[in-house]
Amino acid sequence: MTTHLQLAFGGLGPWEIILILAVVLVLFGAKKLPELAKGMGQGIKEFKKASRGVNDELERAMDDTPTYDPPPATQLAEETAEKPEGSDSKKDA
Repeated sequence: MTTHLQLAFGGLGPWEIILILAVVLVLFGAKKLPELAKGMGQGIKEFKKASRGVNDELERAMDDTPTYDPPPATQLAEETAEKPEGSDSKKDA
């Protein structure tokens, strides 16, 4: 049975995680790690804020009633108006 921790780290064991952290510590040094973590935290915060704004805008757009008013129907021209029955152009012979 898989646990939440295994799903979060993609099946990495504790030794693999320690090895990755040690390599990061060697590459960046102890002084740079807090700066890197702070930058990553700010980036994640900005991303969440932007995605929340997009979701709010989409929900607001879906909830709004449309404000489009169709143009008024055009009046029928006099040629297409109903003609009296006796005014046919063809005459009986």
